[in-house]
Amino acid sequence: MALLSFERKYRVRGGTLIGGDLFDFWVGPFYVGFFGVTSIFFAVLGTALIIFGASMGPTWNIWLLSINPPDVSYGLALAPMQEGGLWQIITICAVGAFCSWALREVEICRKLGMGLHVPFAFSIAILAFVTLNVFRPFALGAWGHGFPYGIMSHLNWVWFTGYQYGNFHYNPAHMVAITFFFTTTFALALHGGMVLSAVNPQRGGEVKTPEHEDTYFRDTIGYSIGTLGIHRLGLFLALNAGFWSAVCIIISGPVYAGSWIDWWEFIRETITWDGV
Repeated sequence: MALLSFERKYRVRGGTLIGGDLFDFWVGPFYVGFFGVTSIFFAVLGTALIIFGASMGPTWNIWLLSINPPDVSYGLALAPMQEGGLWQIITICAVGAFCSWALREVEICRKLGMGLHVPFAFSIAILAFVTLNVFRPFALGAWGHGFPYGIMSHLNWVWFTGYQYGNFHYNPAHMVAITFFFTTTFALALHGGMVLSAVNPQRGGEVKTPEHEDTYFRDTIGYSIGTLGIHRLGLFLALNAGFWSAVCIIISGPVYAGSWIDWWEFIRETITWDGV
């Protein structure tokens, strides 16, 4: 079945959350919907404001451009445009665009009769961003604790925040998040390598089936998770990486303000090392 004829089969009315049939249409291969319109609105406005903010800065060097949050002295109040107010509006646009895109995914899933796994997964990425620039600054009492929108300035913010708490590698939630990140790449690298090895045989050879893939891992490690299982595992690992990333930053400051190195001193106090 040709791709376009396949798509026409599923381009059905309904499934919208807001707006009914008003925006229930496609432009080429792209579904619009009410939240497609709001996604475009927030994305275009936010991008225009970033360009506007760059025009007020001292340079057009893309590595040095930066839209900075307000000074912490402003607290949770609105700041003047050139003193952080621009950052506040851009943050609203970013949250609006991300959430609109997720809700647009919900509408597409409803049309196709699919589960909501994709928008749920994307929501974890949204959670990580909102935690950094909304939840954590709000908990600390100042929008100035958010990260700036710029390449080098953002990296400098990560460096400063990490060493502000002694060494962020000692943050237990950070340890969990990094473990999930590396495990995700490891598991999906194995999966990708396995698929390519099966479907790209030597010249004249036959393309192998999932049974061959299962057999390889059973012979190698004694167990195969299966073709569906590896995707479930990859999703589980990736979502946990994003979730624990949000946890590791939200507890740094609002929950624990000391050095993460010192936090581990509780081990010395709770475990008896005599005789070891």
